[in-house]
Amino acid sequence: MKVERVIGVLVLAAVMVAFSSCLISYRFNGASIDYSKTQSISIADFPNNAALVNPNLSNVLSDAIRELYSRQTRLQILRRGGDMEVEGEITDYSLTPMAISADNLSAETKLTITIKVRFTNNKAPEESFEKTYSAYQTFDSSRLLNDVQDELCATMVTELAENIYNDTVARW
Repeated sequence: MKVERVIGVLVLAAVMVAFSSCLISYRFNGASIDYSKTQSISIADFPNNAALVNPNLSNVLSDAIRELYSRQTRLQILRRGGDMEVEGEITDYSLTPMAISADNLSAETKLTITIKVRFTNNKAPEESFEKTYSAYQTFDSSRLLNDVQDELCATMVTELAENIYNDTVARW
């Protein structure tokens, strides 16, 4: 009788543990959004105001930011009028010679993208900010910018979009 009772208690405990563990959920996207208060985010196009202009950069950057919020949150993505607003502009797109080779020529070149971002949280105005973000990649100076530009920009745009996301909704 005691053995049956102990087995019964153990089975009951195992069932309780199994059901209670099903209630725990983890979110790995890092977003800390109160969806009961915030349902939308507007992400404006980022115009290219840099002296050196990559004609595709504005669209690529704006689309990457929208895509990241679309994938990582349940927020409705709008062009304007959201509960949160992200807007800004590309302020610099520049090339800088870096490492000097033995013949006093540049062996590496650094490509830098700088953007200014204004974030407005209409539901929690104290979280609003204006900030400048930069990303860079280096490449061998023997290669032409046109040959490496798309690949380098894709890497930098991803980094910039993730930094904006982290500062606005993940708050890491």
